[in-house]
Amino acid sequence: ARDADLYADELASEAPAHGATLLVARASRYVVDLNRGAEDYDGLSVQDGVGVGFPRGVVWRLSADGVAVLGAPLPRSELTRRLGLYYEPYHEALDRVVERKRRRFGGAVVLSLHTMPSTGHSVVTGQAVARADVVIGTRGGTTSSPALAALVEEHAQAFGWTVAHDDPYRGGATTGKMGRPREGIHAIQVELARRLYMSETSLARKDAAFPVVRSFCGGLVARIGAAALG
Repeated sequence: ARDADLYADELASEAPAHGATLLVARASRYVVDLNRGAEDYDGLSVQDGVGVGFPRGVVWRLSADGVAVLGAPLPRSELTRRLGLYYEPYHEALDRVVERKRRRFGGAVVLSLHTMPSTGHSVVTGQAVARADVVIGTRGGTTSSPALAALVEEHAQAFGWTVAHDDPYRGGATTGKMGRPREGIHAIQVELARRLYMSETSLARKDAAFPVVRSFCGGLVARIGAAALG
């Protein structure tokens, strides 16, 4: 459950009402991670792969908690099947949507919504550490204008939430690929701490909080749509 973006599709459900196109991934990232490069794998994950053994690429062989996801490296034919069935259609659809928006409006914003465990582990002490309520990922400010990141931060702070930038999530390969602010295409990854809207033990929604976080997401889309980002 820690590795799934729990309820993210429901949290984003108001986005179309504000003029956005909502693209939802239905396959688990244990099947294929759409937020990685298509060639992000190695010989421990895919047969005949190369590299030093990154465990969570387009194919995950270890969970975030270090539990084995793959019993053996995937046959290359199985990787090809998964890429053709899930990865390529998703990215082709995303490219089409962005190009359509760019042609119509002169620019586009790719808002990648994720959810995260509310605690992580310090790389120094190994102890559990609380994460910010909202983590804004722009890969060091390279994938969006400063105005967009500031808008997201201001919106989160209006809800009384804490904000961090690029820590611990900088934005995945999709954000890096799509974000070309000089061309008027801005990409930003937004991670929401799950404590805001659900129990991380029972996985149940918090009845009172869930609509608030859903409203945050819808309102963020509305504000981005009304902004002049350049």
